Amino acid sequence: MFLTKDNNVKWGKLAIAFIVTIALVLLGVFWYDKPLYLFMRNFNCGLWNIFDVVFDGELWVALIATCVLIFYVKKSIHEKPKFRDAKNKFSIWVFVKDAFNKIKTSNVFFVLCSLLVAGGLVKILKIFIGRARPIFFESLNMTGFFPPSTEWAFNSMPSGHATEMFAMLVMVGLLVPKIKIYTWTLAIIIGASRVMYGAHWPTDVLLGAFIGMVV
Repeated sequence: MFLTKDNNVKWGKLAIAFIVTIALVLLGVFWYDKPLYLFMRNFNCGLWNIFDVVFDGELWVALIATCVLIFYVKKSIHEKPKFRDAKNKFSIWVFVKDAFNKIKTSNVFFVLCSLLVAGGLVKILKIFIGRARPIFFESLNMTGFFPPSTEWAFNSMPSGHATEMFAMLVMVGLLVPKIKIYTWTLAIIIGASRVMYGAHWPTDVLLGAFIGMVV
């Protein structure tokens, strides 16, 4: 979406998308978040409970990191790891550099990087935005922002699931264009499920999706 065929960033298009996204988020916070949230909650079901667990970012980081490790081990069978520097002395830096060179062209490594960057960024934003989750609206009719906060209850924006899954699935779509329609569709369903599940406001998902796509 924001890349040319030569993998150059379309900065103009990205800037416009950023402005539109922020405008929609602000509009949602002051107007459409509540009615849209209440409407989408009518579609809550047990499937979204499963989605909450299955599409957790930390779970996928662990799974993909394991795949990266397997890729490294398979590569090391054909190309022995390097442990020694030019002076034939044991060096951790030489080993790390050699390991990185072995995995840096792997597709699973690209996906892992996307997940890690998205996960780290979303955790920082959650703290400094400090938005109260919809549970307060449903139980106490209370909404608002209470930054900074590390509490789960005040870490609603942006949605972690949406940010990380969009980062992962959009990257998979970039690497395997033939399945892009399926990865994007799944990302959208995951994002929508966070609202129907009652964990996030619509604009939490919207902002998370944009950040994930950019990452």
